Amino acid sequence: MDKLAKLNKTILKCTKCELCESRINAVPGEGAKNAEVILIGEAPGKNEDEEGRPFVGRAGKTLDEVLAELSIPRENLYITNILKCRPPKNRVPKKPEVEACIDYLFKQIELIQPQIIVTLGQSALKTLTGLKGNLRDFHGNKYEFNNYPVLVTYHPAAVVYNRNLKSELVNDLKNIKSIIEK
Repeated sequence: MDKLAKLNKTILKCTKCELCESRINAVPGEGAKNAEVILIGEAPGKNEDEEGRPFVGRAGKTLDEVLAELSIPRENLYITNILKCRPPKNRVPKKPEVEACIDYLFKQIELIQPQIIVTLGQSALKTLTGLKGNLRDFHGNKYEFNNYPVLVTYHPAAVVYNRNLKSELVNDLKNIKSIIEK
């Protein structure tokens, strides 16, 4: 068993915080273990908790639309979240939950060694870069996390609620297309 599969098995059994008590499934992440790009969201939602897969609900369908529009195969990416278990009522993750889960994300990044990390939304941006403020001020720009370039963009859930953001999400993700096509 490879190291990423072994890590994912550990995540599935995790009991480091109270979220394990209310989850149906932990959601480690999925995709190519040698992906050039890792997409990182906030936390699993209801559908993700039920299926044990990231980005399968409405936000996931929006992400799939955008990837299809850019001709980027989802299976060429690695898709995960800061938290691996769903917070109740999809609330913003609490600091102790992030602290309990973050080493899993760091290990995923270390094992995959992507060319670029894409943060989807405010929580992922803040967690990886420490940047605070309005996502509007950061999206489309690149920052750094542990010597990896980090591209900041909107979470697909934001597009579900504000369709005007779709073109911005598409434009932001155009930046990863050339990396994937290498």
